[in-house]
Amino acid sequence: MLPYATNIRCEKDLLNILEKVKADKRSFPYFNAKKETFALSFRNVDYRAANALKQELLSRGGDVIVHKDVIQGTIEKSNVVLLGTKSALEKLTQKLEAMPYWGLNEIKEGIEKFLKNAPQKEWNLTLSNGEIIKLNSNTKIMGILNITPDSFYSTSRVTDLEQCVKRAFDMKEKGAVILDIGAESSRPGSDPVSEETEKERLLPVIQRLRKEGFNLPISVDTTKAEMAKAALGEGANIINDISAGMLDPEMFRVVAQEKAPIILMHMKGTPKTMQINPKYDDLLGEILDFFSERINAANCAGVDAEKIVIDPGLGFGKTKEHNLIILKNLKAFSALGRPVLIGHSRKSTIGAVLEKDDPKDRLQGTLAITALCAWEDVPLVRVHDVSENYDVVRMINAIKEVK
Repeated sequence: MLPYATNIRCEKDLLNILEKVKADKRSFPYFNAKKETFALSFRNVDYRAANALKQELLSRGGDVIVHKDVIQGTIEKSNVVLLGTKSALEKLTQKLEAMPYWGLNEIKEGIEKFLKNAPQKEWNLTLSNGEIIKLNSNTKIMGILNITPDSFYSTSRVTDLEQCVKRAFDMKEKGAVILDIGAESSRPGSDPVSEETEKERLLPVIQRLRKEGFNLPISVDTTKAEMAKAALGEGANIINDISAGMLDPEMFRVVAQEKAPIILMHMKGTPKTMQINPKYDDLLGEILDFFSERINAANCAGVDAEKIVIDPGLGFGKTKEHNLIILKNLKAFSALGRPVLIGHSRKSTIGAVLEKDDPKDRLQGTLAITALCAWEDVPLVRVHDVSENYDVVRMINAIKEVK
């Protein structure tokens, strides 16, 4: 008889297996601790710590991948990858408690933080008006409304007020749960616009939508604190800052004062410079370090950690290969414990992979990435084509939910 592998994505899948086998459900905690093996990467670990980690984790049923010269002590630092179940890693941290040397205490803290954050799959994003957006493993849609004359996807551009209102209500009807409005293009090579221009474009749209009874949460794509404050005052609910507060140091103060959620995106450089030969020594590690620092900076400025969403920033200071690595490793961002948003709609990486120069020809590639995000439990995707992406999400969610 040929065996087959069963996909255990979550506790519900494991419970379904126990039920089908008619196993004793009291055994659930035992199997649950072993259902998933983690591979945790640490950079620049002291060779003595690397050897100690390998010895300790091997004795607990796991293993550690280290540089080939670590065992001989002919290399001072090594990247390491810890391989183990949740149970094995927990036992390792208990032992490391008694080993506060060679940097092992920082590794212990890192493992503990990961084990605390990684299982989280539900978040309540509370808006300043008290409304709650429930984010979870059933991916939700953020619809894009571009009110710029120069966004990279020309079909998405809307400058007429009546058309803005019509498109916003259309996105709501077709399945969007958040509307993201941008009045400044962030396409590669673009120049910033003045605060006055951004306000002239954006504020009338928010005012009109609220006047017409548009009741979806509105996210405003801006890097300017005063623009954010003005938009929130007119009825916007969320700030989507592609610079994660780097371009305007007052952004976090404004968001904290207004009690608004904020989306922090990773970008290397600025839209003008970000695609000029971007390089990383450790792409995922550097992005995680960036988010850790930015989340801490936001917290220090008074922003509630429960109001932060992170966006790895596909296409923002990243090559095609960088973007594909991010998409292949979406689980990496679970270490932060915050909901993830992926903005991939019709972007150049899709064009590069599928040889589609015109963004108009990139819908199928967009839908493929949306399907991946839905399967990997990404809470939010930001897209131009709401109806098509919503159908993809519904289909993937149905597959995930079947017993």
